[in-house]
Amino acid sequence: MAKLDFGGVQETVVTRSEFTLAKAQETLKGKKIAVLGYGVQGPGQSLNLRDNGFDVIIGQRPGKTWEKAVADGWVPGETLFSIEEASERGDIICCLLSDAAVMSVWPTIKPHLTAGKTLYFSHGFAITWSDRTGCVPPADIDVVMVAPKGSGATVRSLYLEGRGINSSFAVYQDVSGHALETTLALGIGIGSGYLFETTFQREAISDLTGERGSLMGAIQGLLLAQYEVLREHGHSPSEAFNETVEELTQSLMPLFAAKGMDWMYANCSTTAQRGALDWMGPFHDAIKPVVEKLYESVASGNEAQISIDSNSKPDYREGLEKELKALRESEMWRTAVTVRSLRPENSKK
Repeated sequence: MAKLDFGGVQETVVTRSEFTLAKAQETLKGKKIAVLGYGVQGPGQSLNLRDNGFDVIIGQRPGKTWEKAVADGWVPGETLFSIEEASERGDIICCLLSDAAVMSVWPTIKPHLTAGKTLYFSHGFAITWSDRTGCVPPADIDVVMVAPKGSGATVRSLYLEGRGINSSFAVYQDVSGHALETTLALGIGIGSGYLFETTFQREAISDLTGERGSLMGAIQGLLLAQYEVLREHGHSPSEAFNETVEELTQSLMPLFAAKGMDWMYANCSTTAQRGALDWMGPFHDAIKPVVEKLYESVASGNEAQISIDSNSKPDYREGLEKELKALRESEMWRTAVTVRSLRPENSKK
């Protein structure tokens, strides 16, 4: 592990050159890794581990997701089992179920968390709010986390590209004295580009804040507000969408992702530069109080409770699909379908 400077702040990070794949393989030699859940994170992490030479099995309930696992080459009775049997067989139990599913299957998993095993998460939710989730691990096992900073699909696609996703890591409980080495080996095994240190609590709070903020909730709110203003002032759907979403995602995001916001500004017109510099302050001042309110709601456990209550309803899936359908069928995202079809790489098909 090395200390690196991030804007004047020292942080502990681990790279693949420091903790090599060979070292990870040696660290986990003889260990059977049971990945529970094949929904969002499960496929990417398990397939990367399998491709990297680790002994992996899947635990999944019957249904469409089970069939997806079979299609990906997991063999029933050999590498694909029920959640209960996979939990029994595994030395390292990777709990990659949704937060709601973790709560529902915890009574099934817990009896198989026997002394000497390792319980692994990719999100701090269940442990951080254990008073609400009921997920209290036994005292005689290691409890660790590697949290990729992206979707499971991205975990897989970046691995196949020979790159790697950034991940945070944490040790919650170290009974064996080797929990850190196990954590880093798993992080490298799932294809992380580099790993940075955190805690279960900090990961859970930052993750929920990010999802509700700039990563998902705030970005949709901002895009829709600008789109609506343009439309209400007579601009066409195509023009409003291009100026709001398409130019952002297809032109500008790659620029500041590569070299920073200042570099993106420098590669835009002087008119754009002046306007951006003038207006970033008012946007910041308007938005920061909302983010602070959001953070307080997350840190207090309020957002966790809202998620638990919502996701525990028997008609949760139906209600979710109704909300997503309304989003999908809004004018802005219906316009997106047409605009995407007109991109040069798609228009020839």
